[in-house]
Amino acid sequence: MTVLTISEDPDPDPDRSLGQASLRRVQVDNPNRYREAGARSLRPWLERLVDEVADHPSATLAVRFVSDREMTRLNNEFRGQGRPTDVLTFPGEETVEGVHLGDIAVSVPSARRQARERGHSVERELEFLLLHGLLHCLGHDHETDDGEMARLERRLRRRWIQAS
Repeated sequence: MTVLTISEDPDPDPDRSLGQASLRRVQVDNPNRYREAGARSLRPWLERLVDEVADHPSATLAVRFVSDREMTRLNNEFRGQGRPTDVLTFPGEETVEGVHLGDIAVSVPSARRQARERGHSVERELEFLLLHGLLHCLGHDHETDDGEMARLERRLRRRWIQAS
């Protein structure tokens, strides 16, 4: 089930044919046009990450970069918490086209604050949050797995996220 409304891709990849662009495996929506959340840089990184960690060669994933206001609305609607959070994940399901891993909502203002607090770039923080969300889409749950997700996430961070 797709929870987030993803608009037509405003940032088409010129290296793909028209047929491929409409069947994009990783859909990135940035309706507020946050400069740090550009699909041209994040989508290829995320597609490679999905290729490595997902056991579904035709899996799809949707990402939407949102404001704190939209994140608060989503967090309240789906978790009953009337405050923003940095990332929310909505696991997907099998479809007639294949497997939809899920939808990830990332609050760019929260990522900016966290990056400032942690002393690294916003782009790096967005990669942390996307990795975290993807692991949730794959069924991992740090609240119930005795540290398994945290260990996997640390291992993948070392491999996939450059220091900055």
